[in-house]
Amino acid sequence: MTPVDILILSNGPGEITTWVRPVVKALRQKLGDDRSQVRISVVLSPCPNASGKEAAIARSYPEVDRVQKAEYFWQFLLWGKTAENWDWSRRGVVVFLGGDQIFPVIIGKKLGYRTVVYAEWEARWHSLIDRFGVMKPKVAEKLSQKYADKFTVVGDLMLEAHNSLPTPNSQLPTPHFPTIGILPGSKPAKLTQGVPLTLAIAEYIHAKKPEIKFVIPVAPTLDLETLASFADPQKNPFIKIFGSNGAELILPEENHNESISTNKLPVLKTITGTTVELWRETPAYGILSNCCLCLTTVGANTAELGSLGVPMLVLLPTQQLDAMRSWDGLPGLLANLPGVGTTFAKLINRLFLRRKGLLAWPNIWAQEEIVPELVGQLQPQEIGEMVLDLLAHPEKLEQMRNKLRRVRGESGAAQKIAQIVCEEIEKIA
Repeated sequence: MTPVDILILSNGPGEITTWVRPVVKALRQKLGDDRSQVRISVVLSPCPNASGKEAAIARSYPEVDRVQKAEYFWQFLLWGKTAENWDWSRRGVVVFLGGDQIFPVIIGKKLGYRTVVYAEWEARWHSLIDRFGVMKPKVAEKLSQKYADKFTVVGDLMLEAHNSLPTPNSQLPTPHFPTIGILPGSKPAKLTQGVPLTLAIAEYIHAKKPEIKFVIPVAPTLDLETLASFADPQKNPFIKIFGSNGAELILPEENHNESISTNKLPVLKTITGTTVELWRETPAYGILSNCCLCLTTVGANTAELGSLGVPMLVLLPTQQLDAMRSWDGLPGLLANLPGVGTTFAKLINRLFLRRKGLLAWPNIWAQEEIVPELVGQLQPQEIGEMVLDLLAHPEKLEQMRNKLRRVRGESGAAQKIAQIVCEEIEKIA
């Protein structure tokens, strides 16, 4: 067999952890582990939501042979040369798992490789891409019939989460107590308001129902000290705006309180005694599946929770419009420009609030508000009461859970994408 190169194009933290990870596993299962015959490379493109740790995460996957950081992407796109001057086999496939769909068109032409695109909601460049794996049939509904043979419904890559659930002896919170997951985001733009708001909500709920547990599945791109800095009143003025006293990071070796050291996890502990466990296992699908409800910001988190069938409240506080700079695409780039970014951020957010549609991915999938989207000058007490009401009426949570399950795509997406890649390899002379 002539050696084959598989080049995966991706960008943000969500795509790297929830799309790339299952696909490279499936590719190795189908094509084997002989690196002299099949080599898998990951090239990252710039993303407004990126943390800079995406390359390290991709390198941690044993199935991947080479990784190039996003900072070198444009020279690769323009000239076809990587920073380390990688060599390429004559036969290969470019697999798109995040970024702009024009990228595989350009890079595929430069390398002379076949192209495969995973498309969640929209498929572009139909005449120039060889194959599409789409999440749902409606992605291909309006396309010309002459391209129909290029499209295969593969399902939702997020559903690969179920193949990564922890083993039963994993350190999950005791199921006898309700657990609320908190997902405030991974970038400063969201953490600045998300951490103070959710801490204040947790304090309010804890005062009413102290038996409830709280956990933050820490994003792999975020270290504990950085996360804790957003809970520090000396570093984040939004702590006081949301009526919280902040929290301090307590590591297991520093934690002598037996009541909060059962799992030997680091925690954020508030002055009022509310503790939030910090879960660093990645992916965190096990802990998320064990939550009765999650408080989350907008973004990929909502897709993961929706795919797992976990009820959620989606929070987008607007106490400071300038703080929300985490948009995708051109809006995100404009909002983060030096000097003028603040002006763009305020303008973009004002326009967004006027024309807001559905924000959470499960709601977008269903074209209805399955999970509540709370946008505006959010108050911790009001959201706390909403949470308490849902906990007091488990039938409401179950209804939300059932609707989430109904709107999910098919399972097995990674294996189907890997099969498409194999079929494209066979077409190469």
